[in-house]
Formats: sequence, structure tokens, C-alpha cells
Amino acid sequence: MMQRVSSASRRSGQVFVFSITRTFATKAPEGGETDLVVLGGGPGGYVAAIKAAQLGLKTVCIEKRGSLGGTCLNVGCIPSKALLNSSHKFHDAKHHFKSFGVKVGEVDFDLPAMMAQKDQAVSGLTKGIEGLFKKNKVTYVKGYGRFTDANTIEVEGLDGSKTTWKTKNTIIATGSEPVELPFMKFNDAGDKTCVSSTGALVLPKVPKSLAVIGGGVIGLELGSVWARLGAKVTVIEFLDRICATMDKEITDAFHKSLKKTLAFDFKLKTKVVAADIRPDGVSLTLEPAAGGAKEKFDADVVLVAVGRRPRTEDLGLEKIGVELDKAKRIVIKDNFATNVKGVYAIGDCVAGPMLAHKAEEEGVACAEHLAGRHGHVNYDCIPGVVYTHPEVASVGKTEEELIAAGVEYRKGTFPFLANSRARAVNDADGLVKFLADKKTDKILGVHILSPCAGEQIHEAALAMEYGASCEDIARTCHAHPTMSEAIKEAAMACYDKPIHM
Repeated sequence: MMQRVSSASRRSGQVFVFSITRTFATKAPEGGETDLVVLGGGPGGYVAAIKAAQLGLKTVCIEKRGSLGGTCLNVGCIPSKALLNSSHKFHDAKHHFKSFGVKVGEVDFDLPAMMAQKDQAVSGLTKGIEGLFKKNKVTYVKGYGRFTDANTIEVEGLDGSKTTWKTKNTIIATGSEPVELPFMKFNDAGDKTCVSSTGALVLPKVPKSLAVIGGGVIGLELGSVWARLGAKVTVIEFLDRICATMDKEITDAFHKSLKKTLAFDFKLKTKVVAADIRPDGVSLTLEPAAGGAKEKFDADVVLVAVGRRPRTEDLGLEKIGVELDKAKRIVIKDNFATNVKGVYAIGDCVAGPMLAHKAEEEGVACAEHLAGRHGHVNYDCIPGVVYTHPEVASVGKTEEELIAAGVEYRKGTFPFLANSRARAVNDADGLVKFLADKKTDKILGVHILSPCAGEQIHEAALAMEYGASCEDIARTCHAHPTMSEAIKEAAMACYDKPIHM
């Protein structure tokens, strides 16, 4: 069957435009011999598969979900950003339009329409990746793959059929899944009162109260969505601060911003020790992290966002002897090789930050190695972003890490309250922070809290990739008026003095 398809897809800031003729096979590929099998079609897996094919390797990608893109595209990064965008537009119209002289009357939202826009974005992007597979001649197999030996993958197809692939090399890119507390089983497919990040993307109505267990990126992003739509959000965090791996000065400001703009409540240094999960809500039992008197806390919905774990079970890894660490992550050596010849691993199922773009970079580098080239990932220059409003973004070392390592450094900060563009658009919450080597001025870390931090951080990442100094950025002309001038001023503050402070 032939079908003409024209579509545009956006991923990680890139736009792919397709106008191709698709040929849909009447049955799944029947197996055979290949140069490379990629287990998993998420950001790491599908990028590795495309790059390997571009470099001349006969490549098969096996994905059990039935749609490409993994957690990120189907139930993670992309759908959450769609809802963050929709909910922000509503919140902005309801609370801020008046200050700009815009009168819109009573503002309301249509939750099913928001969900439909989210689903449409996901569908278009997954089809876009299928188009890229066809363009680059990657064989796409829908099913669950397991090792029978180091060079053989048996696939249980979604239709129940079984096929076998003989391969010279395999890249394991099976990703991760939400951690479930032993006394709080997810009911994403049922009542949706105790949900994972997946369930939080499909709530049928706005809860009056939402408890978020875990003050990390996922919980704060999804909490923001529902807070903007009217939920009272309470974040319960075991540690004494949110986003504990990020720079404390920035996250302290972020904490204050969430309380001010969305009325978040925070219960820090608090743990959940029991839960009564019902069809109409959840009753939590809390106590101080250090121990002490218990208290009850009720919520219509609880989002459990205490982290993710690698997805490495039921792949036949023990059969072929692949080494795992205590966290069940696959142990890799140089060039992403496991201890088994011809078997490689990338992304969330290995050590390192669980980020889609980290997995993509590893996928490209691993494919380049398998094709006889030299792949490389600079783990000191991988940015991280929290897509709330304002956004939080960082790259490189935090101030706490430099202190712990005994590194002598200089610090420069610049607030957006002193940035003309931020003041002109009345969105001046946040700051930019630079950390640089005290002797050489080499940039060691950059941290941003701003409305567009996720876009701004790449100037810093590029500078660090090339070993730039704060003076290099400070002496680079930045257009006026822009939010990015705050980056220039913070760099000036680090090596000398800012102009506008």
C-alpha cells in the first residue's frame, strides 16, 4: 500500500521536513543477518540507528512500544512540554494579560483540547522518525528483543510472531522507567490517584489538590502544569532543598519563584512512610526525614516522582554474561563497550544523567566507533534544563562541586531585574551565574534562571566546549535589547565588573 505523506517534525530544536512516499509492509521483517541491532527506539536508540545507517552499516532497530521515540517522545519530554506550553498560555492570559493592557474577559481552558494538541504533537513526531528510518534504510522491527547469545536476538513481535536476527554488534538502548515506591503502586491505568509521570500526563480532570513526592525536575514540571490549571500543589522532598544536583544559589531562587508565582507549598526534609490509596484520593503518612512525629496529609492525586531506574531486566543479559552494577545499570568501558564482545550500551541504562540529549550524543559516538571512526562525548558540557517558568538551566560544575573539590574559583552573577529586555516584557525573575577558574578565567560552570534559560544555556555550553574564558564571552558583542545580554554581564562580573549593576 502506498501513501503520500508531507509533514514537519521538531525535536531538540531541529526541524525535519518530510515529503516522501511511504511503503507500508504487509508483514513484519522476517529476520536475517545484519551489521547492527539496536535494542530500543528512544532518543539514544533511534539516533544511533540512523547514524549507523548513514555510515554504511546494515542496521535494525527493535522497539517494543509500537511507536518510536521512547519515553521522551511518547510519555516524557515532548508531551510534558506540550502541556507546559498550553498551561502557561492559559495562566498568562488569566493572570498577566491585564497588566499589558489586554482585555480578554473571563478566561477558561478546555482540558480535552489541550490533551488532543499534546497527542497530535507526539503522533506527528513519531511518524517523523519512521520517515527518517525509511529515508536512511533502517529496518524497523516492532516487538520485544532478547539475547539468545551474544550475536543473536530473538524478537517477539507485537503480533505474536517470532523472528531471529544474527548481528555482528548490538547497542542496548532500552532506557529507564519510573521508580515505584513499594507501598504506593501506580494506578495510571485505573483510578489515576497514585500516578507516575506517565499517568500525570493523562489526568482526566484537574485535581483540587496534588501531592508531588520528589522535588526534582519531573515533579516540578508536572506540578507546574496542574498548578497553572488550578490545583493546589504540595511538594514533599526528603532532602533539605529541591533539585539537589543543581547549583544551590540558583535553586534557592527557583524555590522562591515557585512559591510566589504558583503558590507551591514545600515540605522539605520529609519522607512518606505509608499511603492509603483510594479511588477518590490518597492519604499519606509523613514524618521528618530524621525521624519524629508522624502526620497525615490528604490529596486528590499523588504524583510519585522519586527518580527513574534503568530498564535492563528480561533482555537475556544474564544469559550472555553482561555485567551490571548495583543499580542494575550496564557497566561500560571505552567506546560504550560492555564486557561481552560485540555488545554495547548507551543512554539511561548506563551510568550518567538520564537525559535524552546525553543518550543521543552517546548514540552518535557509539555508531561512529562501530563504523571505524572516532566518536566522543564531553560529559562536562552536557546541559540540563527544568522547563518551568522561569526555566532553570545549567552546564558544568556547580559552586558546591567546586568547593568540595578544593578548586579556587571566581563567581559572577547578574539579575534579570537589571536586563532591559526582561524589564520591557515584565518577565524579570531570575539571574545568570558564572563560575571560572581563579587563575586562568576558564569557564567551569554556568547556571541560569530565566524565562528562556533552556535556549540561553547553549551559548555557555559552546563556550565551554571550546575552553573559553569569561572574558571571551564578555568581549563578544550581544544584540540589544536581549535576554542574552545578561549572560555577557554575568561573564563581565566574573572576570571584571558588569556595566549595568
